[in-house]
Amino acid sequence: MLINKIKRKKFNVGIIGLGYVGLPRSIQFCKNKIRVYGIDSDINKIETLKKNKSYITNVKNKEIKKNLKKKLFIPTNDFSIIKEVDVIIICVPTPLDKKLKPDLRFIKNTFKNIKRFLKNDQLICLESTSYPGTTYETIITHLRKKFALGKKMFVGYSPERNDPGMKDIFINNIPKLVSGHSNKCLEITNNVYKIIFDKTVKMQSIRLAEMTKLYENIYRAINIGFVNEMKKVCTKMNLEIDEIIKAAKTKPFGFKAFYPGPGLGGHCIPVDPFYLTWKARQFNIKTEFINLAGKVNRSIPYWIIEQLKINLKNKKKNKSLKNKKILILGISYKKNINDCRESPAFEIIKILEKNKSIVDYSDPHFPKIPKLRNYKFNNKKSVVLKPSVLKKYAAAILVTNHDDFDYKMILKNSNLILDTRHVFDKRNKKVIYC
Repeated sequence: MLINKIKRKKFNVGIIGLGYVGLPRSIQFCKNKIRVYGIDSDINKIETLKKNKSYITNVKNKEIKKNLKKKLFIPTNDFSIIKEVDVIIICVPTPLDKKLKPDLRFIKNTFKNIKRFLKNDQLICLESTSYPGTTYETIITHLRKKFALGKKMFVGYSPERNDPGMKDIFINNIPKLVSGHSNKCLEITNNVYKIIFDKTVKMQSIRLAEMTKLYENIYRAINIGFVNEMKKVCTKMNLEIDEIIKAAKTKPFGFKAFYPGPGLGGHCIPVDPFYLTWKARQFNIKTEFINLAGKVNRSIPYWIIEQLKINLKNKKKNKSLKNKKILILGISYKKNINDCRESPAFEIIKILEKNKSIVDYSDPHFPKIPKLRNYKFNNKKSVVLKPSVLKKYAAAILVTNHDDFDYKMILKNSNLILDTRHVFDKRNKKVIYC
């Protein structure tokens, strides 16, 4: 019954977690005329959506309005709606706790909220990133007590590959990894995602798919750690890291360019490597490369502050940052998006405030700093950039290179700019690349 419904596109989807993955995924299904019940325990998100408004940069208000009107998208915080759906997709966060251990409470709480509403002929698919074995431990072991898995109830895993702010690649063009608990589970999962993605890639097992997602992000984390360390070396040796990368890119094989920045940000790269590190310890394996890359990447905000001290000392002959007014330009973890999860801007602000600096920020995507898991900056509001404002700061640190910034005006009116994104012309005496 279920696979026939899916092939005829006569099925309903329940997407749990309407964040940076779940909301775009909902719209993908709606575009294919498939009804989506968007479920989230955050009542503020539900109320915002019901007012035809999006809170994510790459989902437009008009998309929400259009699909609400057509009754293709139904946002709710009522988990009992699970009784009405055929496919359940879980897109909840998988953060780290304070000891850098996997925090799976969002997945576990989701399953607790839906388990009494589950029925035969449903597919449950997890999209959240986690260590190999997560789907089995948090979902399969509980379902198999009540359902005939692979016959009456089906389980899949299909890790998200969203990249907020991307312009050159549409989300449906990204190949989608799919896996299942059994061959029938895989077949059903594949048929669901074939509707909204141009290409699906079948994996032999759920654990392989879980590890592949970690592998992709750890690959990036290690290479970012390497280029950030090279940045430190090149700065000390007075060599241009940008020119080195540009020249290395001319090699037609064996090289892929990664670029330095202010530290790791986003929902994957700062978190996912430690999921594997934690799991590997259970097999008595030390993940040396992962640990070293993490150490290097976490050090970059501190290195930036040292560069600030050095360059302010050159101007004022005083290395202390006490009472110095510093402006952070951009708190998103990447340009042109309203996603600040794990942004290095917050660690930079924290370090500056420990040094008794007076810190403000400006970001066109964040009128105020939202509630954060690991930081408390809730009283800070974005300052409006204008000449008289910029002149008040001893230095500005460009953390996020939003297109909306007026770089010409910023350069003209700033006293000193630490450019972590290498946007400004380094030949200007006000600009320090770091």
